[in-house]
Amino acid sequence: MRGKPATKRVIQPDGKFGREDVSKLINYIMERGKKNAAREIVYDCFDIISAKTKLDPLDVFTQAIRNVSPTVEIRGRRVGGANYQVPVAVRAERSYTLGCRWLLAAARAKKGKRMAEKLAEELTAAYNNEGTTFKKKQDTYKMAEANRAFAHFSS
Repeated sequence: MRGKPATKRVIQPDGKFGREDVSKLINYIMERGKKNAAREIVYDCFDIISAKTKLDPLDVFTQAIRNVSPTVEIRGRRVGGANYQVPVAVRAERSYTLGCRWLLAAARAKKGKRMAEKLAEELTAAYNNEGTTFKKKQDTYKMAEANRAFAHFSS
């Protein structure tokens, strides 16, 4: 590795809930620097969740992220002219990032509704251990299990 590793930036907690993970979600949703639009999407999403499920939206959000965040991922590794899919353990920070990324990709893939509604649907589905994002996590685990024989190639 060249040079020194980049220092971790401190993320300010969001204004409404005072939590860093919600602030990170807002940053992941933001496009073209439109942070207020991203905030509006997240806060509307939380309002929809609390109206439909009668649960605390922060609890639903945390449990949904916990349900879809992977602990194992597949990395391609070239050994002796062959490419192997090697299962690798995931750090907590990357796990959260992958979970959010998968949630947003699944929400953006849906059509016909506002982003806040699509995100609310995906979060409640993930909270109940179902939906597109949860299926992606299960597929990742199946791939890792199928390629467990190549785990000794991880470095």
